Amino acid sequence: MESSSTQVPGAQAIARAARLLRLVTAAGADGASLQELAGAADLSRSTAHRLLSALKVEGLVDRDGDSTRWMPGPELFLMGSVAAARYDVTTLARDIVRSLAVKTEESAFFSVRRADETVCLLREEGSFPIRSFVLSEGVRFPLGVASAGLAILAFLPDHDVDAYLERHPELEHTWGRPHGEGRLRTRLSETKERGYAVNPGLIVEGSWGLGAAVFDRSGRPEWALSLTGVEFRFGPDRRAELGRILLAHAHQLSARIASARR
Repeated sequence: MESSSTQVPGAQAIARAARLLRLVTAAGADGASLQELAGAADLSRSTAHRLLSALKVEGLVDRDGDSTRWMPGPELFLMGSVAAARYDVTTLARDIVRSLAVKTEESAFFSVRRADETVCLLREEGSFPIRSFVLSEGVRFPLGVASAGLAILAFLPDHDVDAYLERHPELEHTWGRPHGEGRLRTRLSETKERGYAVNPGLIVEGSWGLGAAVFDRSGRPEWALSLTGVEFRFGPDRRAELGRILLAHAHQLSARIASARR
């Protein structure tokens, strides 16, 4: 994400606290230990504990008395309820995600763009018994990594793509050689030409994904629908058919969002 910590007094502490909040919410109902959170946020245990304790006082996180794991706090629920009135489109997407899972028999997802990441908001299981569990509600990936983020990044303006890649030279080191700038740009070009993104097991070997951008009224890609499944279910012929189904559902959702926000 973009950082202004060197420009605004106190911004570094806020950015660190926000990073911990995202990590706690991404951990889900099981929560996360102090060691896990400190490591993921690249903070010392003492700094992470100090920030988490301050967030706990404000009700933004909570700490389980038995396991000592950190979990989302009650104040987040209240804030989320208010924010949902403006930002939440999951009610518009829910039946479309369910239809996508039914028609393809694969796991279907709805994700939203948040700055330089995508966050999964909805998951609907398909009927095929072998599933991929790379993605679930609350899981975040950088743009360009999972199929949803690849689809969104592909349809952003070129100058936004250039700026994003300049901000994140660590993608190749963190996610592997296929996420180096040259190879990522090739996949972005292929995605625009095809209309939907393909992730051929780049996150977890054998787990494939397809993603299609969902646009707001101005034509900007702010959400994505995606499918995941095991590799043998994503052969060339079936992959093309899945892509057509995915794009049809994405177009339907884009139209629905545009109509609802007039």
